[in-house]
Amino acid sequence: MAPHDYVIVGAGSAGAALAGRLSADPSVSVLLLEAGPKDSKTEIRIPAAFSKLFRSEVDWDYDTEPQEHLGGRRVFWPRGKVLGGSSSINAMMWVRGFPEDYDAWGEAAGADWSWAGLRPYFQRVEHVAADVVRDNEDETGRGGAVHVNEPRSPRSHTATYLQAAAEAGQRVVPANGRDQRGFSRTTLSQENGSRFSAADAYLKPARKRPNLTVVTGAQATRVRFQGTQAVGVEYVQGGVTKTARARREVVLSGGAVNTPQLLLLSGIGDREKLDALGIPVVAHSPEVGKNLRDHLMAVLAVEAKDDTLFVAEKPGELVQYLARKRGMLTSNVGEAYGFISSDPSIDVPDVELIFAPVAFIGEGLIAHDGHALTLGAILVQPESTGSISLASADPLEKPIIDPRYLSDPEGKDRAALLAGLGLCEELLVTPSLRAATTGAFVQPAGGEALTRAERDERALVDHAHTLYHPVGTARMGSDAGSVVDEALRVRGVTGLRVADASIMPTIIRGHTNAPAIVIGEKAADLLLGVGAKRTAAVEAR
Repeated sequence: MAPHDYVIVGAGSAGAALAGRLSADPSVSVLLLEAGPKDSKTEIRIPAAFSKLFRSEVDWDYDTEPQEHLGGRRVFWPRGKVLGGSSSINAMMWVRGFPEDYDAWGEAAGADWSWAGLRPYFQRVEHVAADVVRDNEDETGRGGAVHVNEPRSPRSHTATYLQAAAEAGQRVVPANGRDQRGFSRTTLSQENGSRFSAADAYLKPARKRPNLTVVTGAQATRVRFQGTQAVGVEYVQGGVTKTARARREVVLSGGAVNTPQLLLLSGIGDREKLDALGIPVVAHSPEVGKNLRDHLMAVLAVEAKDDTLFVAEKPGELVQYLARKRGMLTSNVGEAYGFISSDPSIDVPDVELIFAPVAFIGEGLIAHDGHALTLGAILVQPESTGSISLASADPLEKPIIDPRYLSDPEGKDRAALLAGLGLCEELLVTPSLRAATTGAFVQPAGGEALTRAERDERALVDHAHTLYHPVGTARMGSDAGSVVDEALRVRGVTGLRVADASIMPTIIRGHTNAPAIVIGEKAADLLLGVGAKRTAAVEAR
C-alpha cells in the first residue's frame, strides 16, 4: 500500500470524526484502519436492539479483572469493534456533560479545552432538530454532522418517571441545557427512528472521496518507529501482517482500552514493565494505561402493569418499525435520566439516575418474562481509578482491564451510589410510580422482602456494572507526566498523537459519545492548523 499523509487507528466516535474532517481537505490523504467489520449488521440500525450486539462479532467482548468490592465478580465491558466503534452499539444517549467538566480539562490542558473553548465544537457537531427543547440560546435547528433528536415513540412510563421526579421534589429540565441539575427526557443520536452513528455522520458522506481509504478487519499491532519518529502502523488483516506508512503523522483513536494497549505494545509506557515483557522501550511514559475511570451503575428493576418494551419484538412492532420507523423498536431503552448530588454540600451533581421502561438486567442479556421498569443510579464522578495493562507481548491477546471499582479509601464512591439508589427507592413510592408498578422486584429478585438498605446493597454488590464510559488512560495535560500534551502529541516521540476518550484528564458528568466526537473534530483542526470556526474555503472543499 502506498504511504498516506495520516494513518488513523480506530473508526469509532473520535476516529470517524477525525477521518471525515481531515479528508474534507483534498490536499491530504488519509488511511483509516478499523479492526472490526463494516456496520452492516441489521441490529446496528434498530435502536432497541443494541444489547443484542453485545458479545457479538462487532464487540471486543472484554471482561474486567475480578472486582474486590463487587463480590469478586468480573464485569462485562462491551466496546464497539465495527465502523462507528461504540457509537454503533451504544444506547444513543446524547448527554454532553456539564460546563464544569470541561473547565477541569481547561485547568489540566489549557483554555482551548475549557467549556468556552469546546462549546463551538459541540455547536458544529450537532445537527439539532427544531423540536429538541433546550434552554440555550441559538441552539435549535442547527445543521451539523450528528443528528440529535427527541425520541419518536417513548413509552408512557417515561412521562410517569419524570412526573415521579417532580413529586419527589426534583426539577424537570431540558436536556443539555444551561443548568442540567434535574431530570430530562433523553435526546438521541438518531435520524428518523434509526441509529445515527459516527460512521453515519462522517464516513458515509466521505466514502467517495479519493483521498480517504477505509480498511476494515485490520487490527493494529504496533506503531512503527524510526528512532522516536512514528512512521507507520503494523496491522494484521486476514491473518497476514501488513504495514501502513504515514508521511506526516499517526493518530491513535482506539479508545480508552485499545489505545493504551497499542502504546504499550509499541514501546511507550513504564520502562520496567515493558522490559519485563521483552518489549523494546521507545519512550518511558509511566502513566500510559493509568488514570482509568469509568461510570459504575447499579439498578433496581420492578414489575410493571403495562406499556413497556417487553413486547417490543412482537410482529406488530416490527411492522411499525419497518413501515414507519416508529414504535417500540425506535426506543434507546434509557429514555430518561437525571443529575443529582449525593450530598447537599456537593454543588455540581455527582450521581446520574437513569430510567428504562423494561427490565434491563445483566447488561440487557438476561430476559425477563413480563412487564418491568428499571431505575438506576450511576456514579459519574468516581474517586476510584484503575488501569489497562498488557497480559503479554502478544498483540492479539486481550489486555488486562482493572477499573478497581469502589476502591477509594474513604468510601465516597460507595456512599454516593447508595445515595443514588436511595433516591430511586423514593421515586418508586411516589404516587405516579406506585400506580404503575406491582411492588414486586425483578432485581434484586425478591427484593420486596428485604429492607431498603439490604436491597440496595445487593443491587450494588451483586449486580452493578459499567455504563460503558471508560476514559483517561492516555491522559492529556500541560504537565510533563501526562501521556499527551495540549495538542494531543504523545510525549517522548514525534509524529504520533492520540484522539479519543483516553485523553480525557477527568471523567465527565455525562455520556462519552458526544465529547469523543468533539475530540476527533478538534484533533482534525490541530492537524490542519485551523480553529473551530474554520474558513469558508476549507469548509467548502
